[in-house]
Amino acid sequence: MPDRDSYHMTPDEFREHGRAVIDWIADYLERVEEFPVLSRARPGEVRAALPTSPPETGESFDAMLKDVESIILPGITHWQSPSFFAYFPANSSGPSVLGELLAAGLGVQGMLWATSPACTELETLVMDWLVELLDLPDRFRSTGAGGGVIQDSASSGTLCALLAARERATGGASNVAGVRDRVTVYASTQAHSSVEKGVRIAGIGSDNLRHVPVDAELRMLPDELDRTIAADRSAGAVPAAVVATIGTTSTGAIDPIPEIADVCRRHGVWLHVDAAMAGTAAVCPEFRWINRGVEGADSYLFNPHKWMFTNFDCDAFFVADRGALLAALSILPEYLRNAASESGAVIDYRDWHVPLGRRFRALKLWFVIRHYGVEGLRHHIRRHVELVQAFDAWVREDPRFEVATPPSLHLVCFRLQAGDEATEALLARLNDDGGIYVTHTKVEGRTAIRMSIGNTLTERRHVERAWSLIADVAGSVAGA
Repeated sequence: MPDRDSYHMTPDEFREHGRAVIDWIADYLERVEEFPVLSRARPGEVRAALPTSPPETGESFDAMLKDVESIILPGITHWQSPSFFAYFPANSSGPSVLGELLAAGLGVQGMLWATSPACTELETLVMDWLVELLDLPDRFRSTGAGGGVIQDSASSGTLCALLAARERATGGASNVAGVRDRVTVYASTQAHSSVEKGVRIAGIGSDNLRHVPVDAELRMLPDELDRTIAADRSAGAVPAAVVATIGTTSTGAIDPIPEIADVCRRHGVWLHVDAAMAGTAAVCPEFRWINRGVEGADSYLFNPHKWMFTNFDCDAFFVADRGALLAALSILPEYLRNAASESGAVIDYRDWHVPLGRRFRALKLWFVIRHYGVEGLRHHIRRHVELVQAFDAWVREDPRFEVATPPSLHLVCFRLQAGDEATEALLARLNDDGGIYVTHTKVEGRTAIRMSIGNTLTERRHVERAWSLIADVAGSVAGA
């Protein structure tokens, strides 16, 4: 083994290899349309192509990058492809990637204000920017009793809301035997699976999650919610939280937030609003109707990493009263005590979520907002909504198809008139083709294909090509 003082990458080596990585990413984004959107890798194929043991001596960076190209890339499902229409977007963009790179280079651990004041104060500013950008209620600004924090995902934001709601409903006695078992949570039958995961993690349990029925447009029924909460309270339960959704994952349904907020207000129940995907649309004044009633919410979240061109992970989570959140999550060991925290003049975001540690995620969101400006963000959101409307019209004009639900701002759910078997065959053929990637859902027990439009690179030609492929393949599906 050679006698070396250091095995670290030198600054000059970092410059050289860093340029190579930036060039590789830029080249990738230029050619991403060339790849099958859904990875063709078979189970175990990527691992089988890699050594079973780590290298004894360091390898060249060139060799690593070559392996990325030859081994890793074939195992990638290309979420940044303009023809990725599955699930929801996981958007990225140039300024976001560069912000992420800068955050990694700084290597900040922003658990306390004292551990990097800029990490905390920039995040507070950017979260207040988002309140203005989306025209959210002022009660979510940091200048009042509330405020915002960047979480890793909507799942974590929902969990934090449930924890705060549980502590408020029980007066902090949620660990007392008999109290914990009586806490109840309410969400529609269309709510995201993270709600049930959250109630499990929070110790409330799936049995105490009430699934409220929905109307013909798959929106929560406020009267049913009211009745269910009242019945539970009469039976000795402790209703703690309602989770309402602005844009369900399955179909994009929007719950009637004003009416739900009224129910929550009458019963003294925490209202959490999940706008993970759709929330970004409110940058455009004409789409701010989606936030009607949000002024009655105790917490609210949306994901810039879905539709605001900011790479994962970046969930914007807001509370109207940060005191309730801190009461649920704040623990102060001696080794974290410091003068700034004890002064009460600063925010320590470690108390706003489950992990102690936190990355400098505000940098990439700051870069994105500054690069695009309000004008640029609105431009691209409007173009995506126009593409959804165009696709919906094409489906309706083809007698072989039908829309399964009213179109949302970013999603069309459609199916073949011929039935589930034909629709499922169409879905399989489309994804086998590799030209696009779409996923499915069930609407009133019937299969529907979801066309989610909102990727950074998606333009009209990609949606037109997708519809042409769908129409062509449908012609060869039995029964269509």
